[in-house]
Amino acid sequence: MKSGEKSKIFRRSILDGVSFALFVSVILSLIFNPTDEELLNLELISIIFFGAMLAGAVLSHVLNIAGYKTFGENLFEPAYVKAQSEAKAWYNTFWGWHLFTTILVLFIVGIFKSKFSMYELLDEDGFEGAKRLFKGIFSPNWAVLPAAVMNIIETVFMAFMATILAIPFAFILSFTAAKNIMKHPAAYSFYMFIRTLLNVTRSIEALVWAIIFSVWVGIGPFAGMLALMIHSIASLTKQYSEMVETVSEGPIEGVQSCGASKLQTIWFAIVPQVMLPYISFTVYRWDINVRMATIIGLVGGGGIGTMLIKYQGQAMWPEVGTIIVVIAAVVWIMDQASAYIREALK
Repeated sequence: MKSGEKSKIFRRSILDGVSFALFVSVILSLIFNPTDEELLNLELISIIFFGAMLAGAVLSHVLNIAGYKTFGENLFEPAYVKAQSEAKAWYNTFWGWHLFTTILVLFIVGIFKSKFSMYELLDEDGFEGAKRLFKGIFSPNWAVLPAAVMNIIETVFMAFMATILAIPFAFILSFTAAKNIMKHPAAYSFYMFIRTLLNVTRSIEALVWAIIFSVWVGIGPFAGMLALMIHSIASLTKQYSEMVETVSEGPIEGVQSCGASKLQTIWFAIVPQVMLPYISFTVYRWDINVRMATIIGLVGGGGIGTMLIKYQGQAMWPEVGTIIVVIAAVVWIMDQASAYIREALK
């Protein structure tokens, strides 16, 4: 069996196994109705879930051998196999009902876990409270406008510095996080380490990084800028590396045929192909950082977010309304500017 076929079977088994484990978990929950305390027994829950996942992987293999194509098989099968298959509507296929049932179960579980309630949403008392809040927000107190403008300028520069400082780190790391460059076994090990590190870093929200740096360097814009910088490095590296992985092989082969080293190949064959997408991603990241900077201020990251949480905590809704107007105006301007710049770079 070829390595590509083994990889496909492994990924198919994981996906189908997880979906089967989801079904088993829901059915067991309905039958036994476990208490919150019983659900905290992580060891037992893990054994049940991974046991069901293993059983699902085996069941997936049996079904596919029997001719019932599962969702995992349909998703990961090679393109040439899909091209040779007879086109059918999803509701006439096993994999289609597999996918539909999985989404339906996830939706139902989501309703219960999020405690979705139309009664609470339409409750008259709650709605009256919301009306009072919106009345204050839509009657801004323009006396705080000068302070809001100064704070939004601080927020924009926090985002700018975070983006600028993240670029060199992300640029260098992007090549070590690209699979088509790190082909040597030793290099591939380093590639896996970098990808894992990036995934862990991105999984920690900028809000959490802001809390960490607020303790480290003190409350203020410096902590917020550092939080955005760390998150930007991880996000930009991922975006940059994915662009490196899609470059054309022609220029690479041409440069290598002239005896170019690995570093020369990257600089003369890969970098020219990715520079415009890199710039586009960077502009978009600055746009994102401006929005995120308003949020991390809520935990001491400086900028207009700190001002917002101050007035919100005192239920001074007209002042909050003014701050929202300023934030909305700057976000709109940044969004339009970044859109025009990205369009010009295409």
